[in-house]
Amino acid sequence: MGIGGALAEARSAAGLTIADVSERTRIRATIIRAIEQDDYAACGGDFYARGHIRAIARVVGTDPAPLIEEYDISHAPPPAPSEPGRDRGTSGWLRPVRSPGAGEPGGAGRHSGKGYPRPGGITAAEAFRPAMPLQLERRRRLSGPALVVVLIVLLAFGVLAYLLVSGGSTPARSPAHRASSAAHHPVAARRIPALTRTSQPPVPLQVASVEAVGPAGPSQGDSPQLAPLAIEGNPATPWHSDWYATPDFNGNQSGTGLLLDMGHSVTVASVRIQLGSAPGGTVELRLGDTPSLADLPVAATAANPGGDLIFRVSSPVAARYVLIWFTELPPDGTGTYQAYVSDVSVSGTA
Repeated sequence: MGIGGALAEARSAAGLTIADVSERTRIRATIIRAIEQDDYAACGGDFYARGHIRAIARVVGTDPAPLIEEYDISHAPPPAPSEPGRDRGTSGWLRPVRSPGAGEPGGAGRHSGKGYPRPGGITAAEAFRPAMPLQLERRRRLSGPALVVVLIVLLAFGVLAYLLVSGGSTPARSPAHRASSAAHHPVAARRIPALTRTSQPPVPLQVASVEAVGPAGPSQGDSPQLAPLAIEGNPATPWHSDWYATPDFNGNQSGTGLLLDMGHSVTVASVRIQLGSAPGGTVELRLGDTPSLADLPVAATAANPGGDLIFRVSSPVAARYVLIWFTELPPDGTGTYQAYVSDVSVSGTA
């Protein structure tokens, strides 16, 4: 018996119809019917096929683990031919590896350590080097022009050292003379106010965790097992909400979203969200220090967004939690409504 037959038999044993399973899993009835016939073309790929099998198995009361294992065996790609001298290894899912960025080992910004060839003769760097007297002693046949250069550099070094020690101060004057100068030059007597230190520029912040939430919290979140994909940055595997017949969640709830935990309170300046390509719906950015909908006030709102959405906070807000909250869903191109998020990044100061 195949995967589809096992699911169909478990559904019948549980006294459920395909419509019942569709309502509880939010998976279309046509897809469920196709899966029961071991047809996974409408699932949209292996990733979603596994998710559908797992969701259906839980509803009909059977263990999804052996079904997923059987799916992986029957749909595994053919092994690549091994090369001589190399081990074939084991197959598995690999996470994409980012190329090193600036400041990372092997990334941009590293110097090769090679420079231009230095011309002959002594340089200013050698003149300032502590071992210079010994080097001069070794240069017994120092030419006349080079000696002049050394003397000029030493003289400049002495003047610079004097200015650093004295601070460029003028000889001390008597109190009467200072008072007279201030009276004749009132502008010179005023002190220049110190410059105010500027705030730190916003930088990308690390997200500690993310979970799907609904009006009642994580227990009501859509596609909770896919929530970590929302910060992976891979458009091919986004987090998505459940699908609904209307943009207002069939009138059954006030919204759905993703709750980001920054790990500690940070100052949020902007939030960037990569949505699906189809515009529509309404999205709110909520910020606060308590992970509940009522305690996360709205910081910004976007209507009919799509693609790359950037929320810029007018005044940076101190918060630990960042909530991406959909109050209306965009169309998904199949006659229903569903939200997609493939990347969320937060900028500010820690």
